[in-house]
Amino acid sequence: MEVFGQIMVSGIIIGVLVSAPMGPVGMLIIQRTLNKGRWAAFFTGIGAALSDIVYCLLTGLGLAFITDFIEAHDFLLQIFGSLVLIAFAIYLFQKNPARALRKRSENKTTFIKDICTGFLFTFSNPLILFFIIGLFGRFNFLSPEYQYYHYIVGYFAIFIGALVWWYFITFIINKIRAHFNVRSMWLLNRIIGSILIVMAIVGIYKGISGYINKTQNHEQVTTHSLS
Repeated sequence: MEVFGQIMVSGIIIGVLVSAPMGPVGMLIIQRTLNKGRWAAFFTGIGAALSDIVYCLLTGLGLAFITDFIEAHDFLLQIFGSLVLIAFAIYLFQKNPARALRKRSENKTTFIKDICTGFLFTFSNPLILFFIIGLFGRFNFLSPEYQYYHYIVGYFAIFIGALVWWYFITFIINKIRAHFNVRSMWLLNRIIGSILIVMAIVGIYKGISGYINKTQNHEQVTTHSLS
């Protein structure tokens, strides 16, 4: 029982810490809480948590292979993830905030769609694997003393930890939702959209410059070996 308790605590902490950094998916959930209501945002968080679990499973089951793949394609993955951010930022700039403040009965949503959006939005950033690897190492999640049934509990605890975080965030944001009018929603959409665009530009720049430097270094090594 002590081992189960240990991996459950570690899993919950990892789940919270993986979700806590207020990156693009966090901004999406805040915006969605204000626009579509708390539960639409929470189901988006469920999709994000499912994506985190997939990456945690990939990390646990194929750590060396996944790390090598990310290191080999990290610059291209940065560019792809940045393009996803730009697409969502454009969506925010074009969104009419007046519709977002209608009554919930008029603002229908599909929770399945929200889950898929959260999953794809989070899954488009595979560099989170390095963060997960660090957390696994910090909390000794991949311990030799753990059996497969311990890991079942552990991964479930990670999922629960992520859900607890998104439940908390959507609860807090929903509490202040009444203080937002059309103008504040218009301003918030553009602030979030601008932040995402800046993040995307930085990501694209790092991706392109890193890819160029990597290619040049490879050519120099090849030339040197041939000479």
